[in-house]
Order: sequence, then C-alpha cells, then structure tokens
Amino acid sequence: MAPINPAISHITPTTTLTYFLLLLLATTTTTTPILAITNLTALLSSFPDFSSFTSLITSIPSLTSDLSDRSALTLLVIPNSYLSSSLDLTRRLSPSALADLLRYHILLQYLSSSDLHQVPPSGALITTLFQTTGRASSNSGSVNITRNPVTNAITISSPSPFSSSNATVLSLIKTLPYNVSIISVNSLLVPYGFDLMASETRPTLGLNITKALLDGHSFMVAASLLSASGVVQEFEADEGGAGITLFVPTDSAFSDLSATAISLQSLPADKKADVLKFHVLHSYYPLGSLESIVNPVQPTLATEDMGAGSFTLNISRINGSVAIDSGIVQASVTQTVFDQNPVVIFGVSKVLLPKEIFGRNPVLTSKPGNTDMGNAQPPVSALSPEKSPKMLSSAPGVREEIKSGVGGLQWLSTLHLLCVVFVCNCI
Repeated sequence: MAPINPAISHITPTTTLTYFLLLLLATTTTTTPILAITNLTALLSSFPDFSSFTSLITSIPSLTSDLSDRSALTLLVIPNSYLSSSLDLTRRLSPSALADLLRYHILLQYLSSSDLHQVPPSGALITTLFQTTGRASSNSGSVNITRNPVTNAITISSPSPFSSSNATVLSLIKTLPYNVSIISVNSLLVPYGFDLMASETRPTLGLNITKALLDGHSFMVAASLLSASGVVQEFEADEGGAGITLFVPTDSAFSDLSATAISLQSLPADKKADVLKFHVLHSYYPLGSLESIVNPVQPTLATEDMGAGSFTLNISRINGSVAIDSGIVQASVTQTVFDQNPVVIFGVSKVLLPKEIFGRNPVLTSKPGNTDMGNAQPPVSALSPEKSPKMLSSAPGVREEIKSGVGGLQWLSTLHLLCVVFVCNCI
C-alpha cells in the first residue's frame, strides 16, 4: 500500500467543512445584488463631467425599480461636451420614450476593461435593459460591441446593418467588481427603429375607453367604476407617448370578489383610484409582447403616484396563457377587448388586489353560503400566442450576467447556517 501523505492525514471533517464554508461564502458574495446598482446617480455624482447625463437618469424614477433585481450591469455614460448636441432631442421626448432611450445605455452584463479588449473582431451581442421591456423588435434592444484589432478601438452600435447610431468607448470610469461598470462613450446611442421625434404632443388615438368596455358586454362593472372615479380621463390622456395597457376584470370577476370579505366600495376615493390605476401599465404591450416579456415585474400607473417598487405586477406565462400576479391574487388574460397602438385593453379573470392596500394575506374566503373562491386557478386563455422573439445568449469572450434570485439567496443562507452549526458541533 502506498504511504499516506502526512499533509492529507491531518485533514479532518471539520477542516473540510470549514474550507467548504469559506469557499461558499467567497463564491456567493459577488452574486448578491448591491444597493449601488439601484442608485446610479450616487455613483455618478462625483463625476461633474457627466452631470447632464446624470440629470437625465434622475428624471426617470422608474429605472430604479427596473434595476432592483439585477446583480450585474454596465452603464454607458456620455460626457457633457458630447451630449450637448443631443439634449434638445431628449427634451422633446416623452418621459416613457426617454426612459427607453436610457435603458438602451444599461447593458445587462458586467464588462471590465479586459472583457472589452477580449471582444473578438467579429463582435459581441450584449442585451440591454431596453430589450427586457418587450417594446424592442427582434434584437433591436441589444448592442453590438466590436474591437478594431489594429487600433484596439472599441465601438458600440445597433446590431442592425441599417442603423447609423454608434459610439466609441472613451474610457472606463468606475468599476465595482463584479457588479457595476461605468464606461464613457462619445455619443448617445439610439435603438434601430426608435422614433427620436416622438414627443408628448403625439396625437392620441382618441379612444373612449368606457364605450369600448361597454361594447365588450362583459365589463359593465368596470366601466361604471372607471367613469364614477374620474380616472378614465387620466387613462385617455395617457394614450400618447408610449401608450397604455389596461387589464380590466370581467363582470364575473367582480361578482366573485363580492362573494368574499373584500369590498372595493368601502375604500376611500383615493384608494379606489389607486386600485384602478393598479390595473394599467404606462406602455403599449400587445399580447405577443406580454407573452415574451423578459422583465416580469412591471410598474403600473399607481407606481408612478406612490413611488418606485410599489404597486407592481408580476407578468408571466402559465399553462399557455398570460398570468398576472398582484402579490395577493393571480389572474389570467381571458380576451383582447381592444388593440390599436397605442392602446390595448385585456379582459382578466380576477380583480387585481394590491398588497399595499389589502395586505399580504387578506381574507379571500367566501361569505357564508358562498363557494370559496380563494383557491381558484386562473383560466387558460384560448388566445393564440404570437411568435415570441428569441432570447439572446451571452456573447463569446464576455462574462455571462450573474443573477441571484431571492429563492436562491434564501437557500444559500440556510446552507451557510447548517454548515456553521455542523462545524461547531465537530470542534
């Protein structure tokens, strides 16, 4: 038998678990989302040369909620001297259009200087935050990064061969490995097909939402609530810009709710308006966009009133239909009531209840004599799904985006605790 290496003979179960615990802590620390990601303006505040671009980001509070579940990104910033020629254009954009333009400058991967200089001459396709909105056609929400093998100059452009929008990397401004990288470029990037002339003065569709619901025959209660509350006028005013998406509960959905202990009629007028605004997204999302949506957590009109991160909806596909989770109930899209850009109205199977008003665990059991509706499953939509855009894989030579979901973090925390307890018992 071969002699045992003395170094190996001193390895005990306690030592092994200790090393394992240290390794696990080291490998998971870098995947945890950091506060800096959701506070880009604080990161840029020490760089006065980017004050104009910082002001643009500050003007769009919804970017904070967009980044709340991201653990790695690269922000492309434009110095004041290069941005000045484009400021007039950005001022004419509606807030929603400006937000999408800025999302195009947030790459969903951490890119270091070495990453950039390892990009192959053929280029690397990188997904941006704009791609996750579902409003980018095909891969127009991505950027193509190329490197000149002779000069080593790095160029960032739209992947479309017909686009004239491109920018050259000037320098690496700041990094927080491996979470945040800030890179300066010499020009504002515009997604292919993006209308820079779109403004808040864009002609609206002029749709009478109440009439459209009455014509749908199954939305009498919703039409009455919208009309009585006055918020329908606000919805119709928002038809310009990026448009709106309405999720309108059917009459049977309100009937099911009335059979529970929850009453919308007992709410104060302002809270009732918040519930109605909770059913509206401030962007035009036709069915195909909803089915292929990359970022499931979407702010609503109520989010804009109450603050980033609140009154959000989680949108996903379940059993072939679009499911909408409010944090309390899960509804499904049952039909398309109206769809003409920039307005789309969907019928949904349940009244969407925001947890900010009704709490996380409201009583949804039926009143005496009624069937319990608390565990009803969302109906399967009979609508035919449109073709979804293909998901982009990580580019060659560039680190893949690291994501850490809440469930994964909880599992790792539990594992850490078990390892610590076991080590203490072994010592």
